[in-house]
Amino acid sequence: MRTGSHGTTLIRPGIFVADSVTSLGREVGGNVVIAGSHCGVYAAYLAARAKVRAVILNDAGIGLDQAGIAGLAYLERIGIPAAAISHDSARIGDGEDTAARGVLAHLNATAQTLGCTADQAALDAALRLQGEAVATPVDVPEVIEGRHRIDVAGTIEVVGLDSASLIEDCDERRIVITASHGALLGGDPGSALRVGARAVFFNDAGVGRDHAGISRLPELDRRGVIAATVSHWTARIGDSRSSWQTG
Repeated sequence: MRTGSHGTTLIRPGIFVADSVTSLGREVGGNVVIAGSHCGVYAAYLAARAKVRAVILNDAGIGLDQAGIAGLAYLERIGIPAAAISHDSARIGDGEDTAARGVLAHLNATAQTLGCTADQAALDAALRLQGEAVATPVDVPEVIEGRHRIDVAGTIEVVGLDSASLIEDCDERRIVITASHGALLGGDPGSALRVGARAVFFNDAGVGRDHAGISRLPELDRRGVIAATVSHWTARIGDSRSSWQTG
C-alpha cells in the first residue's frame, strides 16, 4: 500500500519500505522499515519518532565525522535495532532498491545481538528483525533539525537547510544549502526540488550505486537551476552549516 507520492509500501508482513523517512506514517509503528534515507542522526530520530520496531538505512558513504552512520549510536541508546547498507550496494533515496539489492555494512549492537551481520542482504536482515522479540524503546530524545540564515551574497540570501524536506515557498529566489543527499526519491524527477531556487547544494552521499547520490543534478539542470553537491568527505551529511563551512 502507498500513503503518498513518496510514502510507504508494505512488502512483507511487518516490513515496510520507504524512499525517505520523512514520509513515515502511523502504519509503520511496531514494524521494520527499510528506507532509502542516509543513516544520520536526524533520519534515525524520524524513524524512532514513528515508533519503528527496527530500521535499515543507507550509510551515505560514511563521510566526514562518520555522519552517514551516526544514527546507529543514537538508536542504540534507545534500544532500537538499526543497520546501514553500503551506499555501493543500492541506490540511496530508493527504498525498494534498498530492499532488493542492499547489503548491510554497519550495525548497532542491538541489531547484532538479534543475529544481523555485515554482508547480510537487507531484506534477510529485515525478516530476521521482524521475527525477533524487540524491547520497547525508551523515550525518544528530541533532535532539532534546522533552518539557518547563513549569509547574504549581495542582495541574495543564503539559507541552510539540514534537510531538503524543510524547503519552503519563501526559498524560491534564495541560494539554498541543503545537507540532504543529492538523490531523486525513488528516481522520481519531481522530487529533485519542491520549489525553485536561485541555486541549491546537496551532499553527494558517496555518489554510490548507479550514481544515485548525484541524480538530482541532471533534472535541476534541465529546469535551469544551478545545482551542485559537496563531497561527503568534506562536510557532515545532515548538517548544512558544515556544508557551508567546509563543503
